Amino acid sequence: MNKVFIIAEAGVNHNGSVKIAKKMIDAAARSGADAVKFQSFCAEKLAIANAPKAKYQCKTTSTNQTQKEMLKKLELTDIEQGQLAAYCRRKGIMFMSSPFDILSLRTLQRLEMGIIKIPSGEINNLPLLRDIGKLRKQVFLSTGMSDLTEISAALKVLTEAGTNRKNITVLHCHTEYPTLAQDVNLRAMLTIGQKLAVKIVYSDHTLGYEIPIAAVALGATVVEKHFTLDRNMPGPDQRASLEPSELKAMVLAIKNIEKALGDGIKKPSRAEIRNMRVVRKSIVAVRNINQGEQFTEENLATKRPGTGLSPMLWDKVVGKLARKKFSKDELISI
Repeated sequence: MNKVFIIAEAGVNHNGSVKIAKKMIDAAARSGADAVKFQSFCAEKLAIANAPKAKYQCKTTSTNQTQKEMLKKLELTDIEQGQLAAYCRRKGIMFMSSPFDILSLRTLQRLEMGIIKIPSGEINNLPLLRDIGKLRKQVFLSTGMSDLTEISAALKVLTEAGTNRKNITVLHCHTEYPTLAQDVNLRAMLTIGQKLAVKIVYSDHTLGYEIPIAAVALGATVVEKHFTLDRNMPGPDQRASLEPSELKAMVLAIKNIEKALGDGIKKPSRAEIRNMRVVRKSIVAVRNINQGEQFTEENLATKRPGTGLSPMLWDKVVGKLARKKFSKDELISI
């Protein structure tokens, strides 16, 4: 199978601090992830003054804040994003960020970001989708809170604007932090692939990393997972994120699953071939058999090792005459 592309989602877990963001880049690079992804937005462009916060955001941030006030503290300036992109290059990990508005998209254009990741909340933002489509870049489209009709509509906007359908990857996602296992619906990832003829990939917001592992086993070629330096830090997404050691363990587990999936051809592996002679059986004499004596069900048996005649030849051996004398437990030859 193709190598799974692993995105370590830093999101806004840096809390607006470039210093913390760089430490997160370090942690993502050490984990073996392919990319570290942030969020690019201007609070002024993203929410009106009295926009409410999501329930999970109310639990993890100040109840006195509006959504806009919360977002303002999590912003990264254009210069800061440029610093992070340069730092990623030095650390050998891909820089990614999700644009939430057209000005932020322009910033990412200037940074020459190769993959545009569309967040779930923007799947019905036609002006933004159209501008992304015009770039004709590789696009990752998250689909939390949406159905097939909405996903199809977004794909139509992107392709009509100029992006080739084969360059669009659709991520199955559930937008709740954390997502409960019973809400994940991994089979919907397969439905997306079948109905829309796109690569099946998964963006995860559950606790732990067993669900992303299951997604890879089902065929996901991209996995995105939130991480943080410390789940006890303040911020809306910290509680549903992996800590660095867990991120590293997830990456290792995914790499092991990649190896385990193999090429799909059922055949003995090299290790199994070594064992075949030991654990398979051959046709043997269960007592002394004289030359010229007939082989019968009574004087033959199947026993290890498998270095002689295969038991699948049993019917061809029974009834034949022994060409020589055989001792008890001797491998039969005809």
